[in-house]
Amino acid sequence: MTTTNATATAAAARPASAAPRRIRRLAERQTTDRDALFQLLDSEIVGHLAAVVGGEPVIVPMAYARVGEHVLVHGSTGGGFALRAAAERATVAFAVTALDGLVVARSLFDSSMNYRSAVVYGVLEPVTDGEADAALLALSERLIPGRPAEVRPITRKEAAATRVLRLPLDDVVMKVRAAGASEDAGDGEDHSVWAGVVPLERRWGPAAPSLLTSSGTPVPESVRALTTSHLPIDRVP
Repeated sequence: MTTTNATATAAAARPASAAPRRIRRLAERQTTDRDALFQLLDSEIVGHLAAVVGGEPVIVPMAYARVGEHVLVHGSTGGGFALRAAAERATVAFAVTALDGLVVARSLFDSSMNYRSAVVYGVLEPVTDGEADAALLALSERLIPGRPAEVRPITRKEAAATRVLRLPLDDVVMKVRAAGASEDAGDGEDHSVWAGVVPLERRWGPAAPSLLTSSGTPVPESVRALTTSHLPIDRVP
């Protein structure tokens, strides 16, 4: 079964004038469509941030938000490899993948999956103090739209303990498979064997209150809207 590997040519650290990265395997699946990239980033909520720290590779899954031409991530000011990478101006990679379905062929070799994947390369930049509050709200709004308006404001202490970093969407490689099973009338396969696509649908389950939530407390509008939506389509702004 094939994978969603978006391996591109050249090393991660490249001059701004370098040619765009190219997919080596199944190059026809690469896309440079910005709308497709934005739709992918806007439909997912978890990506994987990777960097080399002290000579060792490190990769961490984390929530993110796309705001314009940047991806925002956040972490504690107490440490973390993302802050270190930003301080050292090291090139990082941020990967996001959406699995859209399994492709069931008449052989294991030809079976695959439909997916959209993107890897963003670049240098993390801390947002300015003047942008920090808006960036934190953007991240929260991305996870549960409407929730920031239902809860208390972020305190100065909480804001001081959190650092938001942004990664420009300047150096991106995206790969997409959106097709049926590979087949041909003259391929020699037994066409009485079923082949096709099993699409993947995702949705949130029923909301469960915390132990200290008073009995009878109504579920907030933001949570009710979330639990009645589908992923990923309904998450696109």
